[in-house]
Amino acid sequence: MHPSHTIPAANAACPPSRSLWQLGWQRLKRDRIGFASLWIVAAFVLLAIAGWLGLAGSHWREQVAKPNTPPALFKQYGPATVELTAADIDAAQQAGSAAADASAATGISAEDDPLAADMAAAQAEAAKAAPVAAAAHRDDLAFGSDARGRDVLQKVIQGTATSLLVGLCGAVLAIAAGTLLGALSGYFGRRVDDLLMWFYSVFTSVPDMLLLLAFSAVISRGIDTVIMVMALTSWTGTYRLMRAEFMKHKCREYVQAADAIGAGHRSRMFRHILPNVSHLLLVQFSILTVALIKYEAILSFLGFGVSVTQTSWGAMLAEAPSELLQGYWWQMAAVTLCMSVLVTAFSMLTDSLRDALDPKVK
Repeated sequence: MHPSHTIPAANAACPPSRSLWQLGWQRLKRDRIGFASLWIVAAFVLLAIAGWLGLAGSHWREQVAKPNTPPALFKQYGPATVELTAADIDAAQQAGSAAADASAATGISAEDDPLAADMAAAQAEAAKAAPVAAAAHRDDLAFGSDARGRDVLQKVIQGTATSLLVGLCGAVLAIAAGTLLGALSGYFGRRVDDLLMWFYSVFTSVPDMLLLLAFSAVISRGIDTVIMVMALTSWTGTYRLMRAEFMKHKCREYVQAADAIGAGHRSRMFRHILPNVSHLLLVQFSILTVALIKYEAILSFLGFGVSVTQTSWGAMLAEAPSELLQGYWWQMAAVTLCMSVLVTAFSMLTDSLRDALDPKVK
C-alpha cells in the first residue's frame, strides 16, 4: 500500500480541537451542582425580564386584599384578626358622629379638645377607605399581603427585577471600567501605571460601604442612581485583576508576534490579550453581581436605595421589622427565601465557572 493512503485515516483519527469555551461548557455540564445553579440563575433572570417587560409583577401597587392577609397555605399560623363588616363600620361612624354632637352640645371647643380635628380627619379617611376595604376581599394569595393589602408575590417579582437590574447593570459597568483602566495600567506601565495606581489607592483607602452611603446621600434616590453608585465603587477588584493579567500577557510570544506583523497597541490589547483573559472576567462578573445584589438590599434597607415609588428586596426588608413585631412574618420570609436561593445559586455557579474555565484543569 502506498504511504499516502494512510494520511486520511490518521487525520480522521485525530479529534477536532476545541476552544477554551467549549471545554469549559463540557466541564460545567459534568458538574451537577454548577449546572443546576445555572438553571436556577436562568429562571430568576427570566422572571426579572418578565418584570421589566410588565408581564409579571406590574400590579404590585394595587390593594387586592385586606391588610396583612396571611398566605393561603399558612392561615392558621397568622395572628388573629378581627373581621369588620359594613354594619360595624356604619355603627362606628354613627358612634363617632354622636360623640361629636355630644361634645358640641356641651360647648367643648377645639381649644378644650385638641384631638377633635384629628378625630374628624380620621373619620373622613375611614369613610373613604371603607369601599376599598370592602372591594379588597381576596384571601387566596400565595404569599399573603402586606400592611397596605398589596400582593407580596407581586412585590417579590418586581423586587427581583429591580435587584437583578441593579446587580447585572452595575456589574457590567464596573467590569467595563475596571477592564479598561487595568488594561491601560498593565500594558503601558510606567507613568500611566503610577497615575492609575494612585487613583486605585485613593478609592480602596475608603471602605466600600462608606463610599456607597456617601454617594447615595449626595445623589438623588432611584434605580439609575443606585446602578451608577455601584459601578463607581466596585471597579477596583476588576482593575487589580486585569492589571496583573495584562502585565503578564504583554510579554508572551503571541503578543510579540502581533507586534512583529505591525499590530498597534489597541489591537494587541483588545484583539489579542483581552480574549485570552475573558474567562476571568466572566467569573468576576458573577462575583460582582452577587455582591451588588447584597449592597442594593443594604442601601434600600437603610433608606438610601430605590425611591419610595419603586420596590426591591431591600425595600421590602425595610418593612419587615414593624411587621414582625405584630406577628406578620410572611413578607420577610418570601424575600429571604428568594434572595437566599439566588445568591447561593450565583455563588455555586461562580465556583463551578472558575473550575470549568481554568486552563490548567484537564
